Amino acid sequence: MTSLAAERAGVLNRLLDAEQERFRTLHPRSAAAWQEGRQHYLYGGPSHWMRRWAGGFPVYAEEAQGAHIRDIDGRDYIDFCLGDTGGMCGHAPEAVTEAALAQLKRGATMMLPTEDSLWVGAELSRRFGPKYWTLTTSATDANRAAIRISRMITGRRKVLVFSGCYHGGVEEAHVEIRDGRVGLRNMIHPNGIDHDAVSRVVEFNDVAAVEAALAQGDVACVLTEPLMTNFGMIPVDPGFTSLARPDPARRHRPYHRRDPHTVLRTGRLHSEPRARA
Repeated sequence: MTSLAAERAGVLNRLLDAEQERFRTLHPRSAAAWQEGRQHYLYGGPSHWMRRWAGGFPVYAEEAQGAHIRDIDGRDYIDFCLGDTGGMCGHAPEAVTEAALAQLKRGATMMLPTEDSLWVGAELSRRFGPKYWTLTTSATDANRAAIRISRMITGRRKVLVFSGCYHGGVEEAHVEIRDGRVGLRNMIHPNGIDHDAVSRVVEFNDVAAVEAALAQGDVACVLTEPLMTNFGMIPVDPGFTSLARPDPARRHRPYHRRDPHTVLRTGRLHSEPRARA
């Protein structure tokens, strides 16, 4: 490192230290809660990613209403994420809260269907078109199910993803392009998975790379988002959107899975014989 680069790095580090100290000063109760949580949770919080907050620890939520969240230090925030889209209609809407409370009083973990499920299935079909539905516990579970179904139907093994993507705990998607090869992103442990056998990864917006990957005829499905969101917001280049629409005339096309983690209620598993525009 040159002396100029070292000097600039030093300046950036001092600025970062100053901002993190300011964050701690503004959020004393959250800072104390994070320290207490480190006694019982791996890394300090209920989920491991919480340790990666720029301030050094996450703020702790007190309550949320509509598009607002209030933390335990009394600071109010406008929530543009809305619970990772789980609260797309706003936090604590009265009708939903009352319905959930009524069901909780009657039991919530019976492992059996209820008559309400009949209405839900019919309403989903009325609103979105496909006739058959299944429910999963998370976006990760939904993606795993879609991958399994795609492999069953196509007889192919590989899942095509985009470098640096995030699709929950799906092993096939824990990859990125590193030095021209498939590598694990964010220092994730390989977990005994042969990613060369089950994953294919290309750069987002690279039409030629996607075409080359699909032309090999061993991709069961493409796991994607309408735009990349793990690096800020990366929009789709003109011409790339057509790749999200399977073409029945092109037989190397796999099934496509749009991750519900980022697309609320628009995920659809496309097949070649019955492709939708």
